[in-house]
Amino acid sequence: YYSFIQPTSEAFEKLRVFMANRDVIVKRLTSSINQINRWVDIVFPEFREVFKDIKGKGAIATLRLFPTPSELCSMKAHEIVKGWKTVMNRHAGLKKAQMLIDLARNSVGSKQAQEAYKLHLEHLLEEFDLAKTQLERVEKEVTSVLDQITFAKKMIAIDGISEISLAGILGEAGDLSGFAHGNSLLRHSGLHLAEASSGKWKGQIKVSKRGRSRLRRFLFLTTLSLVRNNSDFKQIHNHNVKVKKMKKMKSIMKLVGKLARILVAIAKNNQTYCSQKVQPLTPLAA
Repeated sequence: YYSFIQPTSEAFEKLRVFMANRDVIVKRLTSSINQINRWVDIVFPEFREVFKDIKGKGAIATLRLFPTPSELCSMKAHEIVKGWKTVMNRHAGLKKAQMLIDLARNSVGSKQAQEAYKLHLEHLLEEFDLAKTQLERVEKEVTSVLDQITFAKKMIAIDGISEISLAGILGEAGDLSGFAHGNSLLRHSGLHLAEASSGKWKGQIKVSKRGRSRLRRFLFLTTLSLVRNNSDFKQIHNHNVKVKKMKKMKSIMKLVGKLARILVAIAKNNQTYCSQKVQPLTPLAA
C-alpha cells in the first residue's frame, strides 16, 4: 500500500501551518474562557444575572475594572458607568450597574483570599487577550493567502463556505486541481467506505478514517454549514430524508461526497458554482 507524493506550492503549505497554529490558539482561548467562568462561579456567581455571556465586551470590561463583589459594594451606579465609558462606547447603563451593586451586596461567593483571586483573574484576562489577538492575526494571514489562490474566490462565493473552513480544506488537501476526482479527495481524508473484516470474519462497511483527520473535520463541518445556509444543499438533504427515507447522518455523509466533487471540479476546470447541476433530479413531494 502506497501513494504518490503530490508536491504543493508555498501558498498551500502556509495554509496548513496557519490552520494548525489556529487550532492550538483556539484551544488556548477556549481554556481561558472556561477558567474565567470557573473564577466567576467561585468569587461572584450572581455576575451572570447581569451578563449572560462572560466573554462579551461588557462582562470582560467589568471583570477588568471591578471584579470582586467587595469593590462593587463600595461604589455607586454612576461610578460604574463612568468606568465602563473609559473602555467601551456602548455600555449596559445605570439600571444594570445598580443591579450589579445589589447582587454584590448579597453575593454568596468566596470572601477570602480576594487579592489572590484578583491576581489569578488578571493572568486569565491576559491569556484571553493574547489568544484573541493571535487568533485575529492568524485569520488575517489566512485571508491574505487565500487571495493568492485563483480558484479560492469561486469557492468562497458559495453560500455556506467560509474562509476558515476553506483554508482548513486546502491546507490539508493541497492543490485540489491535482486530484483526479472528488472521490480521491475523500480517500485522502479517510471518508471513503471500507469493509471492516479480518480473516474469515466479515464486518460492516463503514467510513475508513484512514487519512487526514483535520481534513475530515473541515469537510464535515463545511457540509453542515452548507445544509444550514445553502438552499441547494438544504433541498437535497430534505429530499434524502423525506423522500428517500435516509437517516440524517447518512444524508450528511452523502453530501460530503458531493461537496468534495464540487470543490475538485471547480479547481480543475476553473468553473463557477452552478446551482442547476447540484439540485436533485426529482422535485420534493408537495
